Amino acid sequence: MFKPVIIVPVYNHEHAIGAVLAGLLRHDTPCILVDDGSSAACAAVLDALAQEHAGSVELVRLPHNQGKGAAVLAGFRHAAQRGYTHALQIDADGQHNTDDVLNFLALAAQHPQAIICGHPVYDESVPKARLYGRYATHIWVWINTLSLDIRDSMCGFRVYPVAAVNALAARRAIGVRMNFDTDIIVRLYWDGLQVLNVPTRVSYPTDGVSHFRVWRDNVLISWMHTVLFFGMLPRIPRLLARKWQTK
Repeated sequence: MFKPVIIVPVYNHEHAIGAVLAGLLRHDTPCILVDDGSSAACAAVLDALAQEHAGSVELVRLPHNQGKGAAVLAGFRHAAQRGYTHALQIDADGQHNTDDVLNFLALAAQHPQAIICGHPVYDESVPKARLYGRYATHIWVWINTLSLDIRDSMCGFRVYPVAAVNALAARRAIGVRMNFDTDIIVRLYWDGLQVLNVPTRVSYPTDGVSHFRVWRDNVLISWMHTVLFFGMLPRIPRLLARKWQTK
């Protein structure tokens, strides 16, 4: 059985979330909006959207801001309670192309044990510092998986099997802020999940709101890469065997 849902973590994107949700609802797939301790203004917008689209949209509210990863994982726990098998994660700021949702979900239905991961195709709106900075993470991910299977570990547009995510989160802590997307996909790859990369257009962002905090998030990401590197070392035989089997 393939029963998908869309999870959107939201933190103070009241000016963009309405258009993002409208784009998602065109695909006739239920949505879970996770309010990650947003301001009163954003919370009011989310309440109104959930009421307007009752039956298609559920609202999960965290009592205070905990980070994107914490919001996504709260959405996954809720998805499991509702019996969904797969969840499409997408950002609330409008940077992702909602026209690609059906393509992502179709691939997930064909490959239910895989992660369908967006591979960004940027337009001219992308900050060059952010674009070039991503390559450091790409290199570390390739080292920590001993493969090039993950084209872009930082893209927040992807489909996961719900059970695999919740099983991983139950046995170990996952980064809950801007380190989330990379941390979870590397660890799921270590667990044996296949990653299918899908090109998708990305713009930066429609409401001009970014929650990336340079010092805090770069420290978190650097520490994550260090932890993943030492976690990779005992997995080298298994990773090399997997690489050999796919040739």
